[in-house]
Amino acid sequence: MTTDRIITALDLPTIADAENVISTLGDLGTFYKIGYQLFPLGGYQLASRLVEEGKKVFLDLKLLDIGSTVEKGVRSLTSIGADFLTVHADHDAIKGAVQGRGDSGLKVLAVTVLTSWDQEAVDRHGITEPVEDLVMRRAEMALGAGADGFIASAIEAPKLRARFGAEPLIVTPGIRPAGADVGDQKRVMTPAQALDQGADHLVIGRPITAATDRAAAMQNILDEIGDR
Repeated sequence: MTTDRIITALDLPTIADAENVISTLGDLGTFYKIGYQLFPLGGYQLASRLVEEGKKVFLDLKLLDIGSTVEKGVRSLTSIGADFLTVHADHDAIKGAVQGRGDSGLKVLAVTVLTSWDQEAVDRHGITEPVEDLVMRRAEMALGAGADGFIASAIEAPKLRARFGAEPLIVTPGIRPAGADVGDQKRVMTPAQALDQGADHLVIGRPITAATDRAAAMQNILDEIGDR
């Protein structure tokens, strides 16, 4: 389903704001991301309601802790019925998440390198390898621990596909329609470009949620990606 390719990021200050976005998108909005900003304010309950209404949900919680703690946390999250969950690309954390999700069908996605990081940011952390090499190394480790796919920039998607094949999911943030403000993102592409590079799903927030006409903004993106 083409609309499922677009994950609308509900990075908003209140549940009421999120519900307003959901209402204005109507049937055009089929997949939603809930992260740090909303989760403590009732995001758990909102996610559950969205699932009950037939929507798909991506829990962008970027979990990172010892394996047993992540396992217990993910086991608690499975009652939501969400589709995707992010975990930082740490072997023990990924392994714990996979164990915790059991047979729930929740997909564990590894955060390789944040799309707000460029080479300068990597260097500041004392990591000497190029960003793309770091992404590949962390992706390989995550798959070995049982991850279903990655959160990665579309710039790295072709290399991820070439190395790991078609099976791993690639979910891409840092997407900006042509002419949109890139904000705090460093490694960005348009929706059509990102899908052409091998991404499966695109996370898009402000270009939709901050638009004067959200439904029109979403429809323009869907028109751009066409049957991809």
